[in-house]
Amino acid sequence: MSNVVSPRMTDFRASGHAVPIDGVDQLVEQMHRGAKPRDSWRIGTEWEKLVVDRTTGRAAPYFGPRGIERVLRELAERFGWEPSDEAGHVIALQRDGASITLEPGGQLELSGAPFATLHDSHRELATHVRELVTVTDGLGLAVLGLGIQPLSTLDEIEWVPKPRYAVMAPYMTRVGTMGHRMMKQTATVQANVDWSDEADAMRKLRVGQGIAPLVNAMFANSTLVEGRPSGWRSFRGHVWTDTDPARCGIQRFAFRDGVGFADYVQWALDVPLYFILRDGKYRTDVTGMPFRRFLEGGVPGERATLDDWSLHLTTLFPEVRLKTFLEIRSADGQPVDRVLALPALVKGLFHEPDCLHAAWDLVKKWSWEDVRELLDAAAADALAARTAGMRVVEYAKELLAIADEGLRRQGVRSSGGRDERIYLEPLRAHVADGVTPADLVAGAWSTRFAESVPRLVDALAVRPVADSP
Repeated sequence: MSNVVSPRMTDFRASGHAVPIDGVDQLVEQMHRGAKPRDSWRIGTEWEKLVVDRTTGRAAPYFGPRGIERVLRELAERFGWEPSDEAGHVIALQRDGASITLEPGGQLELSGAPFATLHDSHRELATHVRELVTVTDGLGLAVLGLGIQPLSTLDEIEWVPKPRYAVMAPYMTRVGTMGHRMMKQTATVQANVDWSDEADAMRKLRVGQGIAPLVNAMFANSTLVEGRPSGWRSFRGHVWTDTDPARCGIQRFAFRDGVGFADYVQWALDVPLYFILRDGKYRTDVTGMPFRRFLEGGVPGERATLDDWSLHLTTLFPEVRLKTFLEIRSADGQPVDRVLALPALVKGLFHEPDCLHAAWDLVKKWSWEDVRELLDAAAADALAARTAGMRVVEYAKELLAIADEGLRRQGVRSSGGRDERIYLEPLRAHVADGVTPADLVAGAWSTRFAESVPRLVDALAVRPVADSP
């Protein structure tokens, strides 16, 4: 069997300069280069959603006249997106610093441009939804803001023809039991945030790890699985517990005093590779090899480069991922009115030093073991989960209050005169009542929807929103 997989498209852009890695210090230095002064900080939003047949509720295929590829081609033709077309298949779109990409099961992701304000993110989101719904409505499809496919089984969901997924899929079966569920069924919202220096990055990493169970609980939205209530508020969160323990979850090193970039690098070095990229093709003779061993010994004809390292970092899936910015990754996919609640929460907490410190005070007493246990409990019971005799909903209320104060201090107003706290309002209302989107969906499925697929799809389908809040 060949050790090279020919790609149709990659999620990674090589620098074009094969700079060899001479030592671990070089990798640490790469991370220092992500530092940005406070006035250059931006907030980024990534939103994955599910595209389904409007009548049956089943996942839209990639291929065919009403498939995901058709959606991408129409977005390109009608709205000026630039397609990435490999071997005759469209896999992604780019426009104005944003991209639309695909997860393995056809989940459609908007990776928004990094903006200084959430009002800018809202305008981008509104445009995206309007364009997407225009296309999907015409094809008899609907877009759902959920954290997992509610009806389709794994076997019913087509694989998107990305070569990296052809490598990852068989590997996932060797390291966990739910990797294919993660790849094909789940969807998330992610917030990306900047940092000023190593100390600031590590403080945000530690706080992000600590609040991961609270974020998962507040945004729990993946309870219906394969047509039945799963018993979990965030089945997506549960799926991650047995996907690949080497590259997922909560990292123990983040809970040590004096943690730094070197600790993240040392952890990443021990995570096995999926592949390396050479001349636009994936080499798989490194699959399963820890990056540390590749760095020390290479493989025939190749030694490790900085591009290999950058690509490797994109294949790590902790609850908080460190690259040249931090990614907060613990939330389920959301309905459109709650998409910006996560970046609003993160911006309020992480862009104000006092608020970051207050969030730290909230979680600093929790050990690594505590957070791991609470993450499992949050996936099952969301805001009703308990820790140290206290319900998670009480911690969530306090965290929201801290973020609210952070956004109030920043005072960034829209053209209508409202500050960014507006994006917390749907989240605040649910947390005040102790409920999550998962609770609402599960309750409606057996009552208002009467287990009717058309009613479910019609109620949950994403609809256009106003350009200005």
